[in-house]
Amino acid sequence: MQADMQKVKPEHLKRDAYLYIRQSTPRQVLENAESGKRQYALRQRAIALGWPAERIIVIDNDQGQSGSSAVDREGFQTLVAEVGVGHAGLVIGLEVSRLARKSSDWYHLLEICAFTDTLILDEDGLYDPAHFNDRLLLGLKGTMSEVELHVMQARMRGGLLSKAQRGELQLPLPVGLLYETQGQVILDPDQQVQQSIRTLFQSFRRLGTAGAVVKAFRDAKLLFPHRPRGGPQNGELLWVKLSITQVPSCMGALAYAGHCKVFSRSEYPRRSGTPYCLMHIPATSRGMNTRKTSDDFRKMRTLSVPSVARARLAKVPRCCKV
Repeated sequence: MQADMQKVKPEHLKRDAYLYIRQSTPRQVLENAESGKRQYALRQRAIALGWPAERIIVIDNDQGQSGSSAVDREGFQTLVAEVGVGHAGLVIGLEVSRLARKSSDWYHLLEICAFTDTLILDEDGLYDPAHFNDRLLLGLKGTMSEVELHVMQARMRGGLLSKAQRGELQLPLPVGLLYETQGQVILDPDQQVQQSIRTLFQSFRRLGTAGAVVKAFRDAKLLFPHRPRGGPQNGELLWVKLSITQVPSCMGALAYAGHCKVFSRSEYPRRSGTPYCLMHIPATSRGMNTRKTSDDFRKMRTLSVPSVARARLAKVPRCCKV
């Protein structure tokens, strides 16, 4: 504690202390209450270093968000901005992973803290990013935090791929297809649901556009099946007016043609190598649509997108195709 007090200067105490609080998911916020208490308790550490309680600003509006990126974390962006304009004398976080799990975000904060002479406090101690030894230790902590995230993601992804290789990974299915108790994909036993989907396919082949299909359904006063994912009506069969977005979603779904595959990362456009199919759902749904019709629609949809947008879409990684 005495060594920490030597790093705190009067000019630091003239500025505010910012306590950043974050947990990665809403479930952690609800269930891991002790972690939240530990983070809020760090206010006492700042008070012990000389900051009055009214000068300690708590930033906790990033609760339930991942630290893997700063893009959608308004609280972290506010913290960086306050440090950058010289309003912060101290940045507080339970550990580096609370502040950032991405090295570029972490080192950006370190650079600004060093430039504005802002201290950083975590559960282990107080650091001055302007001093080489402290900066080295903070850099190592940031690297370890990012590696920890990579290991956790690799472990979870490995579990999913292992289930896919055994044919036990259940991907979300489009309306009209269900999983039976043994995990096999079957047609929805409701004949009205099957007939509605077949009517959509037949209408599109005859009319050629999604807008025309929607108009035909509304002129005939036909409703379309829908099973919400999540919420109080999760999985329930509802009948709704056919929307313009539902038509391309159904026409492009390979599952209706009896294909549902999970590919490895080698499928990504920016990577080389032959795609490695990890799972193939048996063709239980043949007769609702054909693979050729689905592929032709996807090609037509791609050609209708401007070239600049197509180039951007090609860079978006996809973990699965349905």
